[in-house]
Amino acid sequence: MRAEPTCPRCANPVRAPGLWSSDWTCGVHGAVLPRQPSKRPGPDGLAAVVRDAMVPVWTPWPLPHGWLVTGFATVGDERTGARATAVAVSGPGLLSGPADMVVIAEEPGIGLGCHYAGLGGADPGEVFDGSPPHVKLEVSGPSATCGHSVPMWAVEGRPDRAVYVGEAMGNWLWAVLWPAESGVLMLERQNLLDLREPGMRLDLPYGAYSPRLDE
Repeated sequence: MRAEPTCPRCANPVRAPGLWSSDWTCGVHGAVLPRQPSKRPGPDGLAAVVRDAMVPVWTPWPLPHGWLVTGFATVGDERTGARATAVAVSGPGLLSGPADMVVIAEEPGIGLGCHYAGLGGADPGEVFDGSPPHVKLEVSGPSATCGHSVPMWAVEGRPDRAVYVGEAMGNWLWAVLWPAESGVLMLERQNLLDLREPGMRLDLPYGAYSPRLDE
């Protein structure tokens, strides 16, 4: 796990605000919000993310059979709150071997989803070209208590992973899965739950920390 804040777009170290600038600064991407060190899976890590989150904290729920929550990540600081969140889940793949998924919610321009996807830039670009969505997810939470469908499009990122992106509640929604063939999980009916929902008492199953969060 990284111990210091990094750039959400490239994972390089960032320079903290100082006398001459109030911004966190990446040597490649300039002023950015800092990606904080990832948090271990467990109630304390989840509580810290939910406390600061200004965007949804999405997790598949119910989890696929045998899957566990394996860590959290955020982008932002004490001044801004968390303007991007990532939840890692891991378990057996449908075809063979273990699989991982990171679900990201972020405000436009942050770049965390593009980084995990292996895309350049801060936003997904022209993926919504009028073509039908490849999958639809059901989402629910404080702003969508009855749930609604979110269309998601497959985009081409790094060849070792499958990437889907859409928009939910005014924020980008990404699902990045390893290995690439694990993308078939998205063809099953999936529901995402916003863990910020007041009074929620989910018994989340936790597993070992996922190194995918440190990519």
